[in-house]
Amino acid sequence: MQDIKDAVWEAADRLRGSVDAMDLPEYVGGLIFLKYVSDAFAKNRSELRARLDAEGYDEDHVEELLEDREFSDKPAIWVPRNARWPYITARTATLHVGEVIDDAMNAIMLANPTLRGALPTVFFRDGAADQERLAEVVALIGRVRFTSTEERPARDVLGEAYEFLLDRFGGDSRTPRSVGQLIVGILEPYGGRVYDPACGSGGLLAQAGTFMAAHQGDSGDSVVYGQEINERTWRFARMNLAVHGVVSDLGDRWGDTLAHDEHPDLKADFVMAQPPIGLWKWAGSEDDPRWRYGVPPRTNANYAWLQHAVSKLSDRGTAGVVLEKGSLLSRSPAETRIRQALVDADLVAAIVALPEQLFHSTRIPACLWVLAKNKSPERRGRILFIDARDLGATASSAERVLSDEDLAKITGAYREYRDEPGFCVSVGLAMVREQEYALTPGRYVRAARVAAGTRALTKDLYGVFN
Repeated sequence: MQDIKDAVWEAADRLRGSVDAMDLPEYVGGLIFLKYVSDAFAKNRSELRARLDAEGYDEDHVEELLEDREFSDKPAIWVPRNARWPYITARTATLHVGEVIDDAMNAIMLANPTLRGALPTVFFRDGAADQERLAEVVALIGRVRFTSTEERPARDVLGEAYEFLLDRFGGDSRTPRSVGQLIVGILEPYGGRVYDPACGSGGLLAQAGTFMAAHQGDSGDSVVYGQEINERTWRFARMNLAVHGVVSDLGDRWGDTLAHDEHPDLKADFVMAQPPIGLWKWAGSEDDPRWRYGVPPRTNANYAWLQHAVSKLSDRGTAGVVLEKGSLLSRSPAETRIRQALVDADLVAAIVALPEQLFHSTRIPACLWVLAKNKSPERRGRILFIDARDLGATASSAERVLSDEDLAKITGAYREYRDEPGFCVSVGLAMVREQEYALTPGRYVRAARVAAGTRALTKDLYGVFN
């Protein structure tokens, strides 16, 4: 894995200056995608060839059958001849290597309809990377081997390479892995429709797909849905999900979810999202039916995202939405009314206060809202508060990471609250203690802290943590 990360970094470094920094993930990500699918395809062909040889087929017949898509073992992504890595590298001596790569991308998209429009064809257009540098990068990526081991499938290795690339060059399009694990661990999407309205590079949906595959044996039985506002990131997400074997529908094109919903009729069993932290404004119509609980103020998108998530939930749906900590506070009369309406409708199942510095692109404190339409009778009229602000360990100077132990404490507390009557859980640091506080007349919340006891809840939802 370190060799792959070194190669990804060196590839980006060699292209730096030849292309804009914001285009580096598209160039390098596109090339490692090509290398991965070519390696996977070659492995499939090698195994099929060995079987045919053992069965006594002559060489000419073997070659014919290897190119028969119906006869083959049907790899997830079919790679035509002119998109296979040996074909590409054999032509890097030409100054038009970018044209060879673009042709390879187009050939894969033509052969695999689910990838149409997803792959970058930017390698030989006006303003493309210097062709000599591009040939050097092709040779560099060619030394990488995406192979499976007993511990990790090759697609997980590629996924980590993508995460590394986005960490360095992808801005705020990536959900930190441990945050994704937390959302998936709380929602537990065993099957059904999963939706991310701000899917970025597809990391959350890929983790949901991996979870479904682990519990169903085949994530292809379910479809994940998403939308992304940035064209490059939208394509990257489709590549990411394809190599993870996750069947996805990210809309016909990229677009702003709050202004134009690409999935207007979708009702999802699970909604998971980490919209851009600190996105203050939103676009769209004020008479949008999604604003059932009140029109969000134009200067803040938090309650637009929350209401959009609610609008997408099926009758038994659950949502996990990461927002800035300020979403729990009374910022304006409009937000206060919407927040009160969400509580009165009994849609808020839990609030998790998260540690600072979980996000590479911002230091703004965040929290996780858990919304549910399927509260059990024992949980109706109650909200669980988990204070996880002291959890996590510093992974770098700019980012903290929730450990497996941290994740188990938080998800375990939520699971026991959700499923166990007389909720009382030992979480290692301390016994989760619960008290009831009046929020509004006739309505109560149940507050729990992972690391310490609870305190009185004020009129704003964040007050329980202070």
